[in-house]
Amino acid sequence: MARIKYYYDTETCKYERVKTRTSDVVLNALGLLSLTVAMAVGLLILYSNYFESPKELILQNEVKELEFYYEKMTKEVQSLSAILDNVEHRDDNIYRVVLGAEPIEKSIRHAGVGGVDRYADIKEKSFSRKDMVVSLSEKVDLLRRKLYIESKSQDEVVTLAEKKEKLYAAIPAIQPISNKQLVALASGFGWRTHPIYKVKKMHTGIDFAASIGTPIYATADGTVAEVKVQFSGYGKSVEVDHGFGYRTRYAHMHDFAVRAGQNVKRGDLIGYVGNTGLSTAPHLHYEVLIKGSQVDPVHYFYNDLSAAEYEKVLELASIENQSLGM
Repeated sequence: MARIKYYYDTETCKYERVKTRTSDVVLNALGLLSLTVAMAVGLLILYSNYFESPKELILQNEVKELEFYYEKMTKEVQSLSAILDNVEHRDDNIYRVVLGAEPIEKSIRHAGVGGVDRYADIKEKSFSRKDMVVSLSEKVDLLRRKLYIESKSQDEVVTLAEKKEKLYAAIPAIQPISNKQLVALASGFGWRTHPIYKVKKMHTGIDFAASIGTPIYATADGTVAEVKVQFSGYGKSVEVDHGFGYRTRYAHMHDFAVRAGQNVKRGDLIGYVGNTGLSTAPHLHYEVLIKGSQVDPVHYFYNDLSAAEYEKVLELASIENQSLGM
C-alpha cells in the first residue's frame, strides 16, 4: 500500500494531504530512468575501455597465434632461401665449372616475380595485417621461382654429366696392347723412312712390334665400324667409331675377335697382332683419328701408364727410324 504524505499548512494551521499529479509521477519516472540509462552507458563505456570481452580476448589470442606462425613461416622461408643460395653457388662455381658450362646469370636467378596486380586481391581485403600476407606471399613466390630455375639447371647439369661421362669413355686412353709390350714401340707418328720404298713418308700412326697372336684391345668405348681384309695396305684391320669425332684403327692383324656393328668397351679384346698387308714384320699399326684426321696416338696413353712409363713412350716415339709397315 502506497504511503500517504502530508504537509503543514501555516495558513490553516492544519496538516494537509499531499496530492500527487500524474504528470509529476511520469516526470519523476522518466528522470529516474534517464539517470539509470546514463549510469549504465557510463559503466558500459568504462568497462569496454578497461576490460575486454570474451570475444575480444579470443580474437586477440588468435591474432597473437597468427603472428607467431607468420614469424615462424618467415624464418623457414629465409632458411630455405639460404639453403637454395648455397645450392646455386655450388651449381655455378663447381658443377658447371667442372662440366664446362656457363653459370646462370644472376639477373635470371634473382629476377622478381612479374605482375603489377599479382597481389591486388589481397590488397583489396579489409583486414589490417594484409601487408604481412603480401610480404610473405612475395617471398614464397620468389623462392618458388628460384627453385624452378635451379631444378631446370640441375636437369641440365645431369645431362651434361651423362654426356661428359660418355665423352670420357669415348676418348682413347690406353695402349692397344698390354703395357708389358711398352719397349716394343717400334716407330712413332710423323715422318719416317718407309720400309719398302726407303723414302721419307708420313707415318700416320704408331707401330708396336709384337709376336703374332698378341692380344689387341679396344682403347675406348665404341662401335666396330669396319672389319676389313686387304692383301696390301693395312691388311686385316679393324676400325672403331667411338663417337664425339673419335675413331681408332688397328692394322696388319692376324685375326679378328669382333664383327662390324658390335659394341665394345675400353679393354675389350678385338683381335690379334699379325703380319698382313704391306708389313715387313709382325706388329700392330695403331691410329687415332679425330674428325677424320690422324693425330699422334702417343698423347692418348695416359690412362694405364705411370709418369716414368709415359716418358719412355715419348722417347721411343720420337726416334726417327724406319716404320714396319705402311
